[in-house]
Amino acid sequence: MTHEELGNAFRQAWSRFTTGVAVITTLEPGGKLHGMTANGVTSVSLSPPLALASVGHERNSHPLIHGNGRFGLSILALGQEAIARHFTVPPIERPADVEIPTVRLGDSDVIAGALAAMDCRVVTSHDEGDHTLFVAEVEHVSFTDGEPLVWYRGQFNRLGRPGNWR
Repeated sequence: MTHEELGNAFRQAWSRFTTGVAVITTLEPGGKLHGMTANGVTSVSLSPPLALASVGHERNSHPLIHGNGRFGLSILALGQEAIARHFTVPPIERPADVEIPTVRLGDSDVIAGALAAMDCRVVTSHDEGDHTLFVAEVEHVSFTDGEPLVWYRGQFNRLGRPGNWR
């Protein structure tokens, strides 16, 4: 298997792992909101509360998070697919007239109506391959009930009916 074939197989294998959909937000110089859709996020520790965001070196968010030392993390609800899609496109290609609803949580702007949101202060970062793993202490949290937006096999989806296990 060539390096390229292995990379494609690796991507396909991981597409079978259902994940939630999150938007990582931070500020651009001048205070404008910047965001990216991500599924490479996870909790790390409960005490202290730590979260991890894996951000590709080529992403516009990378130098902003590195420089700002903080980010907002919003776990999207079903019905927020348009927001998720907006942040999958490079900033220069995004429609200028799309308004993204945000609220302030601690020192971060997060997506309004998200199932959960966190204000995160980077405490360490690790470069691994073509990504940086930003480990951040969560300083503020908000959450609500609802159905999550999920990612499976390269598409946005919804969960099946709960309690339908066989």
